[in-house]
Amino acid sequence: MGADAVVQLVDLRKSFGKTTALDGVSFTIGEGEVFGYLGPNGAGKTTTIRVLMGMLRPTAGRAEILGRDSWRQSVEVRQLVGYVPGEPALYDRLTGRDHIAFCSHLRRHDASARATELAAGMDLDLDRPAKTLSRGNRQKLAVVLAMMSSPRLLVLDEPTSGMDPLVQQVFHSFLREHTAAGGSVLLSSHVLGEVERVADRIGVVREGRLVAVERLQELAARSLHRVRASFAEDIAHSDYDDLPGLRDLVVNKRTMTCNAPQASLDALLKRVSAHRVVDFECAEAPLEDTFLTYYGPQHAGTEGPDAH
Repeated sequence: MGADAVVQLVDLRKSFGKTTALDGVSFTIGEGEVFGYLGPNGAGKTTTIRVLMGMLRPTAGRAEILGRDSWRQSVEVRQLVGYVPGEPALYDRLTGRDHIAFCSHLRRHDASARATELAAGMDLDLDRPAKTLSRGNRQKLAVVLAMMSSPRLLVLDEPTSGMDPLVQQVFHSFLREHTAAGGSVLLSSHVLGEVERVADRIGVVREGRLVAVERLQELAARSLHRVRASFAEDIAHSDYDDLPGLRDLVVNKRTMTCNAPQASLDALLKRVSAHRVVDFECAEAPLEDTFLTYYGPQHAGTEGPDAH
């Protein structure tokens, strides 16, 4: 993607003393793309975002937004980005409208009309002081402040934390409007289900290392199917254990269960049909199960197919 990338991280490293928080993270985000940044709490997602936003200086490597160095040109970078931190920093005594006026003044652009529209969509009362807002409503206000100026890039760190499901749906519709207009999004989360609904690609980070980058549709193509077959006679484990791609294979006398990727189904069905079948079930597993199979904790220390 090179010079056309909205976001470009190249061999990004960050250490705090002897602790390595980021270890060679590299990825790009293109125009109109939602990039889901996934990983467990403490994996390095927030550190990546703080380096990208120019809040932390990288130990090595570089982070750029629209060709600007995030550390050396941090003021210019922040003018191009709408940012929702994991814990929004709001002024307790100011109302939502006060925050909107203040941020409009800082950006030298009156975005109050757009902010009011966003707030109405999420059912946010802009006349209450921030200190009286619930966690979910504080998140709503942070989203309004990030999006109201229609920035080229949104950087969102667990943005829907505390929001109810209906508001999350509205928020996702806002993201689709943003990308349809050519905007880009870096969406950090530890919940695949949220990212799955809006992301074009995902990056998986674990213990400071990027273990995979791939398109959601490619992950879905490798989705597992839960298969269970019952037979009229006993079968042997050896009838199935040479089939490629099968996971969690269990043979117990007259039953066989396993998780099989799409590519293995044809060969599996031919083996099953070699015996007299009493019952057969095959259902596609949730994408989250497939994700955990390929990138779950049991695979720590291994590189995914498209890392870096």
